Amino acid sequence: MKAIGYNQAGPISAANALIEFEAETPTLGPRDLLVEVRGISLNPVDVKVRAMMDPEKGTKIIGYDAAGIVRQTGSDVRNFKIGDEVFYAGDITRPGTNSEFHAVDERIVGKKPTSLGFAEAAAFPLTAITAWEILFDSFAIPEGTGKGESLLVIGAAGGVGSILIQLAKQLTGLTVIASASRPETVAWVEKMGADHVINHRESLVDQINALGLQPRYVASLNGTGGHFPAIVELIKPRGHIAIIDDPQSIDIASIKLKALSFSWEFMFARSMFQTDDIEKQHDLLNRVSALIDDGKLISTVTNHLGTISVETLTDAHVQQESGRVIGKNVLDGFQQA
Repeated sequence: MKAIGYNQAGPISAANALIEFEAETPTLGPRDLLVEVRGISLNPVDVKVRAMMDPEKGTKIIGYDAAGIVRQTGSDVRNFKIGDEVFYAGDITRPGTNSEFHAVDERIVGKKPTSLGFAEAAAFPLTAITAWEILFDSFAIPEGTGKGESLLVIGAAGGVGSILIQLAKQLTGLTVIASASRPETVAWVEKMGADHVINHRESLVDQINALGLQPRYVASLNGTGGHFPAIVELIKPRGHIAIIDDPQSIDIASIKLKALSFSWEFMFARSMFQTDDIEKQHDLLNRVSALIDDGKLISTVTNHLGTISVETLTDAHVQQESGRVIGKNVLDGFQQA
């Protein structure tokens, strides 16, 4: 099968940073699906792995978000059948989705929204799982509750923020404060449903105070290291902070006096460690799919970059590394309908 990968970690500007090659079609485990990949999307993890993680051997295929058609099933598969259309975010410990066919554990796979094409559907899984786990696992907010409380989302115009705003507005009573620093990102988070927008390049504390709000929950999606003192100052006592980025250091002792809780969200943890509740990702993706088809969640796609190739995927990596992507960039897979 066709695949795109890399042989050596490094910058996307390097010669042969990404290469197309012929790979073996994956062999399935008992709970695996063989998916014909019809659409993919880019996430920060794609470029981090390519830039920092040398392959253990041979050429490493990356890519996590995908949507496609089930072409084969493992011996113990119970949730899907051949011909089903699916979407998912994959498993960071296995070969990725930048290939014609991909093997994935059915327990982290959901039914593709019928109202979306494959590429557009592929924009949702990783960000939706991350946002869902922040809201309902880390913050442990029961659906339908949260009225009178507020959530601050720092760096809200990216993929995770775009869906986190929507889930919070659709499934909880939280007031959502989103941070964005450019006119186009301000407009975007307002489109996603944010109640208030502040600028993360200015004083978070002053802006939150001016709103007359004190968030109980803060989701910091980028720049956590620089924002952490302000987060601790502005959050309610006994509040909860969740982060997804990789700050070099944070003063965790500073959260003691307010008795704050702290969570690091990593949506690959369930698949990486084969947790007892791994199938929660299947269930939540099915919920997200239904919310999309019901018109409760809107697309977070801002750019369709064409059919996957070395050239288009390189362009996608360059854009992702710029830190200026709004929403999600998507591509069609090798296989065409």
